[in-house]
Order: sequence, then C-alpha cells, then structure tokens
Amino acid sequence: MKSDRLLSILLLLQTRGRVPAAELATRLEVSVRTIYRDIESLSAAGVPVYAERGRHGGIALLPGFRTDVTGLTTDEARALFVLAAEGAHRALGLDDALGSALRKVMAALPAPHRPAAELTSRRILVDPGRWLSGPRPAVDLDTLHTAVFADRRLRLRYRHSGETRTRTYTVDPYGLVSKAGTWYLVADRRRRAQLFRADRVAAATVLDTPVRRREGVELADVWEALRRQVEERPAGFRVTARVLRSRLDLFVRIMGPALVEPPRDTGGPWVTVELALQELRAVRQLLQFATTAEVLEPPEARAELARAAASVGEMYAEAGRADAGQGTAGEAEDGAAGTGPATVSDPSHPVDPGPVPAP
Repeated sequence: MKSDRLLSILLLLQTRGRVPAAELATRLEVSVRTIYRDIESLSAAGVPVYAERGRHGGIALLPGFRTDVTGLTTDEARALFVLAAEGAHRALGLDDALGSALRKVMAALPAPHRPAAELTSRRILVDPGRWLSGPRPAVDLDTLHTAVFADRRLRLRYRHSGETRTRTYTVDPYGLVSKAGTWYLVADRRRRAQLFRADRVAAATVLDTPVRRREGVELADVWEALRRQVEERPAGFRVTARVLRSRLDLFVRIMGPALVEPPRDTGGPWVTVELALQELRAVRQLLQFATTAEVLEPPEARAELARAAASVGEMYAEAGRADAGQGTAGEAEDGAAGTGPATVSDPSHPVDPGPVPAP
C-alpha cells in the first residue's frame, strides 16, 4: 500500500539521513519514478523532504526534523517480539538492553496491540542452535565488536581449520554474523572478502588505522557472496548409493548438503540417492553409516571405500594383537609368581567359562 511505503521512506530517511533514490527503490521494490512521486506526496503533506542531484546526492529530510511514528499494525507489533534465542544478544553484551528495549516498545504500543505482542513472546521461540552440537569453545567478541562499531582495522592471530599454528592478518571488518550458533567475522583481507570463525581467533587487536572497506559494499552483500562460495562449491565427483529406508532420515540430515536431488523411492527396504562430492576421498564419510548405506557406482568409489575399510580393520586388528600379546605376557608372569588366575587343575577356584573382555 502507498501509505505503508510513505511511512517506510520516512523511517529510512530519519534513520539513514541522505539516501539515493535508486537505493530506496531497491529496498521498497518499486521504480525510481515511483519514489519521486512518493517524495512529492510527502512534501505535499508537510514533510520537509528534498532531493539533491549529483554523485553524492540523494533524498533527505531537513536537519532537525523528527516525527514520532506510532502507527504499528498488529502484525508489526507481533513481529517485534518474535526474537531469536538470547544467546546472540548475550554474546554481544546486549542481553539486558534487549529486555529493556522490549519493555519500552510494549509500553509504547497502542493498547489494542499489546495482548497480541505479549502472547507472541510467550508462544513463539526461535532457537538457532543445532541439535547435539556438542560443547563449543568460549568466544570473546568484545574486541571484534569494538572494531566493527569503531570502524577500525583489526590485527588477528588466527588458526585455520586443520592447522595447529596461528597466522597473523590485518583485516578490514564489515561486521559480525551469527549462523546456526557460530559467530563469524566478515572482513576484507587485501581487498578480498574472507570469513573468520570467531572461535578460531587466538588474539585480536584494534588498530588506530581507520577501516578501508570497499566503497558501496555492505555487510549483507559480502555475506551473501561468501555464503554462496561455501554452499555452491563445484562438486565434480558424483556417487550413486542406496540407503536403508529406516536410516534415510539420519542420512539426509548428515549428508543433505551433498544430495543432488531428493532420494528416489523405488519400493522395498532400500532408497537410492545421488551425491555430489568434492573429491574421491570424500566418499569415505559414508563409512559412518556402516552397512546401512552402500555405494553402487562408480567403481572407483567402491574401491576407495574398500581400501578405507581394510585400513581401519587392519589398524584395530593390529591393536588387538598387541593387546593380546600384553595379556599373554602378563598371565605368564603372574603364573610364575604363583599369583595368577586359577586353572582347571585347581578345583578350589573354578574357571569362569564366559568370554573375558579386553582390558
């Protein structure tokens, strides 16, 4: 509706100051011509709004103009109280501020909307954490948070996945992102966007140098590009497998990102799946499903799994032989000292016929 769009324009201008007409059009999903018509409507209604031409131009309100906007709809009031779990706010030190802000919003809501907003906060809970994610390392976001909001460069000592030593980088931060309970620093390193997991930052120092972000680039834009790089990496190795129907839900939950298409149900106890993996060795992750998943093709994938399974079997067989050797030597020593376990020839100490577990 036009009235909603006019209110949105007014709020954006109050929050952002000068905003290019093209950006307003993109945000509100209308044409630039429509934005200029809306500006004329605001001006006719007594709002001191004006447009400036040129490279650094845009649409703005006269300095000092403010308006109290209390025209929230019921759905908008409810939306304010559908909030993520408190963990994200707590990590940023905003837990108390969040509670205070919500109380103030509740007090400012029109009386007819308060019951719906209060009920929403009690009936809807969003928990972004994963199931059974295990213990997570402590994350100190204070320094990263300071650099992001102070627009300063950061010097990081950072450990990459699979490495034991840290590396030192100087980066230009765009902001922090929480995804599935994991915090990431999004930053440019040598003018190229990069992700840094906050729990792998060994040390961080805020520098006095102002941040050097690329002009016109926002956090949301950089995050979307990096997210696509992670999720849409080319996977050149295709695998066809079958999974027991009773284990299909677990298989999809673990291997879902590698699925090319939904599982094919051909009837019977097995379901066929198509996987796209990064490389041949990645097929080894299917060993975690033991005999409930079988690779059908290509042949080299089956051979790779056979080699991996044989290697694992040999490792445990060798450990078993070593354990058995130690047990035999210990029994011989005990027998020589006369303190070992009883034998069949000693009727006062019957032998337990059951299997003896390895120590």
